[in-house]
Formats: sequence, structure tokens, C-alpha cells
Amino acid sequence: MSKILVRWLIGTIPVLLIVSVLTFVLSSLVPGNAARNILGMNATQEQVDALTAELGLNEPLPVRYWNWLVDAVHGDLGTSIVNGQAVSSAITDRLGPTISLIVGALLLAMVLGISLGIISALRGGWVGKVVDVIAVVGLAIPGFWFGLVLVALFAVNWQIFPATGYTAPTDSVAEWLRSLVLPVITLGVPAAAPVAKQTRDGMLTALGKDYVRVLRARGISERSIVVRHALRNAAAPVITVLGIIAVVLLGGTVLVETVFLIPGLGGLSVTATATHDIPMIQGLAVVFAIIVMIVNLGIEIVYALINPKVRT
Repeated sequence: MSKILVRWLIGTIPVLLIVSVLTFVLSSLVPGNAARNILGMNATQEQVDALTAELGLNEPLPVRYWNWLVDAVHGDLGTSIVNGQAVSSAITDRLGPTISLIVGALLLAMVLGISLGIISALRGGWVGKVVDVIAVVGLAIPGFWFGLVLVALFAVNWQIFPATGYTAPTDSVAEWLRSLVLPVITLGVPAAAPVAKQTRDGMLTALGKDYVRVLRARGISERSIVVRHALRNAAAPVITVLGIIAVVLLGGTVLVETVFLIPGLGGLSVTATATHDIPMIQGLAVVFAIIVMIVNLGIEIVYALINPKVRT
């Protein structure tokens, strides 16, 4: 396990460096000017030039990146050039809602997808075809449309859950859960489709192995065979799919947070991009990269837990 952590720490530094360089360069090449966005379209060119110089945006790109990198190494991700807020503070304030969405949607996709996959593998026949249909439909349904349908049904017609907004768990745990139900379903149900299909395929392969027939001949219960042996052997590709889904969900939060008006990192990234706020974009890119690498670390740890060969 310690080797996994050491390898992860060693790989984190160059990845973050590459991500920060690419983000800084690409953000600088995007048409637009933060000074113009701040002053508005009615500002004169002299005013825009003066604010550009004041913000340091007229300095050469390598100089600006080096200054940012030196501050970032010391834990300072900079200050928003639009509203003057510290980037780390803005990200910290919005990290909770985004993490809540991702974790909730991932848990829903895992439980629903694995359950459907196991049922499909054991029952077969029309159940397997239903899972295939659900997988195709789940991948094809647009997220924003699904979210709007859920709002129309459960928030407008039946008024069970709030249509928009987010309540922090520190304010009320019950309201926090209620505010997450619809956006988590919007993200998690479509994500359960590939998990179900991968689980079914893996279970069918595992149940067809010789050791399963030997276990059945020894009188081992079917439940024990499915849970302790077949599912464990089929878990590796399912875990890989869940890791990919976790990364995809990180991007999907942008749309869901917009639909449900949740103050998360997705909405912050949209605002930062629209206003050409390079320090904020840079900080968000680094945080997103760290989240992705933490997900990869989690996958490797789970691999090591279910497969002793990985640990050795």
C-alpha cells in the first residue's frame, strides 16, 4: 500500500505542472480581455489599457506564469482579477456542493448499476435485454432534459423536493439531503447504465468459470458464490468504469449546477471563463486535476484490497 501512495505522490507533481502550464497558455489564448469585462463595453481604450497594466496582464506570459507558480508553491492560488476574492477561498466555499453531488451520484450509480447487473446476469433472458435497453437509453438521455423532467414532476407538480438551491449540511442535514435528491438522480441514474452493463458482462464471465462449478458441486450456497467469488472476480473492470464515471461526473456538475442553481465549482468555472478570470481558471484547473488524481489513487487502493497480487 505504501508503494502505491509513494508512486501517486511522485506522479502528482509533474501532472499538476503540466495541467497548470496548459491551462495558463490556453486561457491566455482565448479571445477576450478581463479588463474590458470589468469596465464594460462603454470604457475607452485608454481606461482598458490602464487597468490591464494595473492587473499585470500586459506582462509577458512566461513572467505571469512564473509569478503564479511561485505563489502556488507557497499555497497561494492568486486573487480573482474580477472581484478581488482569493481564489483558494472562492474554491473552498464552493467545493462542498460539488463534492456532495459527485459522491452522491457515484454511490447511486454504483448501487443501482451493480444491482441491475447482478440481477441481469443471474436471471438472463428478457431481464438482460432490459438492462441493455436501460444502458442505451441512460447514455442517450440529455442530462439537462432529464433534470428538467425531474423538476417538473417532483418539484412543481408534487412539490416533494426543492426545484433549485442548496442547503449546507451545517445548516440542516435533512434539507441538505432534500436539496441533493434531484440533482444526484439527474447525474447518477444515467451513470448507472454503463455500470450495470459492465457488471452483467463481468458476472457472466465469472459465473462461467470452472471454479464456480466446483463450488456448486461442493454445496456452497448460490449467494456465497455470487457475492464472495463471482462478484469479487468481476469487480476490477467495474471499479475502472466507476473511476471513469467519477471523472465524467466532475464535468457533468457544470450543467447540473446550472439547472438546479447550485453554488458549486461548475458554476464558478463558467463564470470565470466568461469573464476571462485567468487566476480563477488556473486555480480551478489545479483543483480539478487533484480531484481526478485522488480518484485514480482510490481506484488503485481498491484494486489492492480486492486483489492481493496488486499489493505484491
